[in-house]
Amino acid sequence: MDRKIRVAVLFGGKSGEHEVSLSSAASVIRSMDPNKYEVLPIGITKEGEWKIGDSSLPLLASYLAEEKLAEIQNQLPAVTISADEKQTLPSFRAGEIDVVFPVLHGTYGEDGTMQGLLEIANVPYVGSGVLASAVGMDKVISKKIFEQAGLPQCKYVYYLRTQYEANYEYVIRQIENELGYPCFVKPANLGSSVGISKAMNQQELVAALNTAFRYDRKVIVEEYVPAREVEVAVLGNDFPEASVPGEIISSNDFYDYKAKYIDGKSVMQIPADLPEDVALQIRAMAIKAYQSIDCAGLARVDFFVRKDNEDILINEINTMPGFTPYSMYAKLWEYSGIDYSELVSRLIDLAIDRYDEKSRLLTKFEVE
Repeated sequence: MDRKIRVAVLFGGKSGEHEVSLSSAASVIRSMDPNKYEVLPIGITKEGEWKIGDSSLPLLASYLAEEKLAEIQNQLPAVTISADEKQTLPSFRAGEIDVVFPVLHGTYGEDGTMQGLLEIANVPYVGSGVLASAVGMDKVISKKIFEQAGLPQCKYVYYLRTQYEANYEYVIRQIENELGYPCFVKPANLGSSVGISKAMNQQELVAALNTAFRYDRKVIVEEYVPAREVEVAVLGNDFPEASVPGEIISSNDFYDYKAKYIDGKSVMQIPADLPEDVALQIRAMAIKAYQSIDCAGLARVDFFVRKDNEDILINEINTMPGFTPYSMYAKLWEYSGIDYSELVSRLIDLAIDRYDEKSRLLTKFEVE
């Protein structure tokens, strides 16, 4: 390609992780080599309106320096991509965008919906496809697939809001009988620890369920496991690589939203202080989980390592993890010698490679 690669960076979105997305997208844009890439920022407001080019920059004002915003504005590619009159969807024109980097976390971005739109638009995009994105977002469905893949995990139950509202007393009794206290209550389809609570008794359990159902119509409840929280970064398409494991030492009772993004006191230990055989097993399990749901590009796979016997339990997979240079995903690869800017470039290359590979498929059936 003679000209620069035109990258549309998508960010924001109708999600509880909107602000996390803005921070990640700003980091991606800041890291991209202006001699190699033309960046077209596309922001999505919390109300779902699409802001393209100039109009998207105010969303990033708190995350990028004025000089960088001015630089982006002055170097915007001359493309005719635009939203409709209600600014609800963009119109991708063939050949004007080379690749889309959807730095979107949570619902309406990481859950397969955006990936479906990009498939229909027929443009390469960074990260997993529709299936893996949807499965990875849904903690219940991913757990069922991990179980089929032979990956051990903690005990759990799950409920729809309608089931809980129809007979909440039964739900409470079942949780107490099957899991006991303490237990963790989570929205099934959110990340960044949004809406997660630890319940120590029945009163806290009711409050935790009510909180989680504010964010999702499906909620998962998991047993408490005295364990260390260990994460692995995976990179690649059909032949992925796993980083060394890293450990999260949380500043709070558990690694909640405040511990992740607000108080700044949690510690990442890279590599995690684990026996070599345990670390190797975790890396192998991360790749198995990645491939079991057909991920592409990137994912972070989270594990519990029991404190009493070092048994490994898979917790969840995140197909678009937090993506600042200080996030665990980037830090794990930095330890392995891949800096943030190179990581972004590799992901763009993987997106184009995957698109080219899929383009080999026939789209019509011819009878010989």
